[in-house]
Amino acid sequence: MKPITKSLLIITTALFAGINVNATEKNDSVAYTDGYRKFRFGGYGEMIASFKDYGINRLDGTSTGNARMHRNTIAIPRFVLALDYKFNPKWILGAEIEFESGGTGTALELENKENGEYETEIEKGGEVALEQFHITRLIIPEFNVRAGHLIVPVGLTNAHHEPINFFGTVRPQSETTMLPSTWHETGIEFFGSFGRGFTRFNYRAMIVAGLNANGFDRDSWIASGKQGFFETDNFTSPGYVARIDYKGVPGLRLGMSGYYCRNTGSNSDKPQTYKSIDRVPVAIGTFDARYRNRYVTARGNITYGYVGNSAAVSAINQSSLSNKSPYSRLVPVAKNALSYGGEVGFNIASVIKRAPVIYPFVRYEYYNPQQRGEKGQAMDNRLQVSQWQVGLNWFPLNGLVVKADYTTRQIGTSKVFGHGPYNSENEFSIGVAYIGWFINK
Repeated sequence: MKPITKSLLIITTALFAGINVNATEKNDSVAYTDGYRKFRFGGYGEMIASFKDYGINRLDGTSTGNARMHRNTIAIPRFVLALDYKFNPKWILGAEIEFESGGTGTALELENKENGEYETEIEKGGEVALEQFHITRLIIPEFNVRAGHLIVPVGLTNAHHEPINFFGTVRPQSETTMLPSTWHETGIEFFGSFGRGFTRFNYRAMIVAGLNANGFDRDSWIASGKQGFFETDNFTSPGYVARIDYKGVPGLRLGMSGYYCRNTGSNSDKPQTYKSIDRVPVAIGTFDARYRNRYVTARGNITYGYVGNSAAVSAINQSSLSNKSPYSRLVPVAKNALSYGGEVGFNIASVIKRAPVIYPFVRYEYYNPQQRGEKGQAMDNRLQVSQWQVGLNWFPLNGLVVKADYTTRQIGTSKVFGHGPYNSENEFSIGVAYIGWFINK
């Protein structure tokens, strides 16, 4: 989760006023110096209740997929505290702490003195994570440097993950199923903006701690390969990240991002785990777009990824990882994963005078963390999902949104309309989310 800058509040205000967002947005480096003199403190949070007609394990070995079951859930997915502090106009500290599902009490250690045994102590559910902690040095608009714990802006959701940046009660599942979310790693970033008018671009380039192949699995592809279980992360094979956004047309943002790690196997908990494999490369490419005017907001994204030597990784993860390790060991790990989706919402207040700011919306998503395997690998098509979602977003106040949506998933098919060979999954959800600065000095 990136620090909540003034540009984020500008987007929120524009949502209610129905104005052209790009007309007031500023480049990233300038936004870091605007909106406060010395210090600001704020955050965001989400609360969700869901009513579901399906069971808890689609992959339990049955021929029909998830069992029919009526169950309800309620959760606080995240509560985030954020701050920015200026040492001076050029040196800035940024930090975010996220509380997921009420907090954490899980401690994991790798006891190398005991032949590399995993030891886990669980005190409480949830997670507390330092999502960001970094120092920014502003130099010129075209080139700036940031070092510390950073958001990895791969995909639409990681780059724009705050609750006003998606219509659904939960983050788009097409990306969060197969990529870490929110993806944050320690490293260094170079960023800036260049051009003006129709040739305006923002860019970000990063070197961060790479993924760990221990966490690659059947259900979430590389999403669980994010490091962070231990006091230190392995940096033997860094991850290289790049993102560029085109913002030269009012209301339009086009983004491309990429990730590459030469050998995720060398970042494993125990260096000898993948010694029989030459290397385990990971490459991910994404494209996303957003268009907003006073009437409509539309977003779309596509993600495609590759894992090298996935069959060998699958064999090792299944047979060689300790039962006490924090990894699922579910295989096979796919060679390729694919997701795409899009949503569009209409602002009722733009055509009905004095109407509340309500956005009816529709979203379609396809995602499959087992899109294609290597020769000899059998992919499980119960992970292939075609999903529709319809709902409403009501904005009673700046920075506050009430959401409601209905979702239906067709399992085992890539058809936009039609049924897969397994039971569909349907749910109705309601949620409340907020975002804002509480102190600004």
